[in-house]
Amino acid sequence: MITPVWLLPDELWVALGLTLQLAAVSTVILMLIVLPLGWWLATTRHRAALLLEILMSLPLVLPPTVIGFYLLTLLSPQHALGQWWQQLFGQTLPFSFAGLVIGSCVYSLPFALQPVMAAFRMLRPEIAQAAYSLGMTRWQAFLHVLLPLSKAGVYSGAILAFAHTIGEFGVVLMLGGGIPGVTRVASIALYDEAQKLNYPDAHGFALLLLALSFILLCATTALQKRQERWRQLGHFSLR
Repeated sequence: MITPVWLLPDELWVALGLTLQLAAVSTVILMLIVLPLGWWLATTRHRAALLLEILMSLPLVLPPTVIGFYLLTLLSPQHALGQWWQQLFGQTLPFSFAGLVIGSCVYSLPFALQPVMAAFRMLRPEIAQAAYSLGMTRWQAFLHVLLPLSKAGVYSGAILAFAHTIGEFGVVLMLGGGIPGVTRVASIALYDEAQKLNYPDAHGFALLLLALSFILLCATTALQKRQERWRQLGHFSLR
């Protein structure tokens, strides 16, 4: 038996709302980070770039609980960052929404960075040179020429980061626990329902999350296909 979506208990809708809020905030922060970082990694020949790219990709292979454990340790009041946060805001980072945002940004970073970096790497160097020769500064060329030409990759990165944050479990469990209305996100709520053997609600909620993930994946795939079609048609030119 499956509980219809519209009959799911309020606590699950609260968890879903908190999850969407967490995903939205994390995605905005991530895009502010990966746009300059992705451009630098895609264009630089600095020796440290490869090491930095590997470090940024670590969350792809590390068990989420490992990331959650180290973040829990690093953000605790016993360490500098956690101590500074507590002195500034009067609360600890672990088991708070702010702590979940930091954890989500770390865990979803490669999912936002990789598509953005790939889009930047598809751009021919002559495009930037042509923009500079027309009198544009580096910032103007990036903002008005290079970024619009890479928008499919940027959108893909944003959607993937958003979708990945929705599905987080290990990191949010270690870093946030399951405080209702504060850190109890959708994946934790679903786990709790399964633990209570409340399978009708768990089925209904899982189907809702499945549908949401499927829609986001379709959007990402469509954007990637469009970017690939542009590349094949040679549309990466200064217009």
